[in-house]
Amino acid sequence: AVLKKRLVKLVVNFLFYFRTDEAEPIGALLLEHCRITKEQENVFSISFIEEPERKYCFECDSEEQCQEWIEALKRASYEFMRRSLIFYRNEIQKMTGKDPLEQYGISEEARFQLGTRKQ
Repeated sequence: AVLKKRLVKLVVNFLFYFRTDEAEPIGALLLEHCRITKEQENVFSISFIEEPERKYCFECDSEEQCQEWIEALKRASYEFMRRSLIFYRNEIQKMTGKDPLEQYGISEEARFQLGTRKQ
C-alpha cells in the first residue's frame, strides 16, 4: 500500500481529496454503497461494495477526530438521509396529524426509494 498525505473535505455525500499544496481537488469518493470501518487507533477505511478489495485508509490526528470522521461519513450517504427523512416525516405526522411534505406537493403516495427503471 502506498501512503500519501492528503487533505479531505466532505461535501454532502462526496469526500474530496486534495494535495496539501493545491487548492483544486485531485479526486472524490462518492459515499454510496460503502463501508466505513475502524481499522486501528486513529485510522479508518472506506471500501465499496462493488470493489471490496480496494480500500482507502485515512489516519487522523487523534482518536476523537477519527470517531468524528467516521460518524460524519456514515451520515453522509443518500440512503442515511432518506431513512432520516422518512423517520422525521412520520414523527412530525404523529405529533401534528399532518404530513409535513404535503405543502410541497409530495402526496402520501410518494415513495422515497431508489428504483431501477426497466427499459
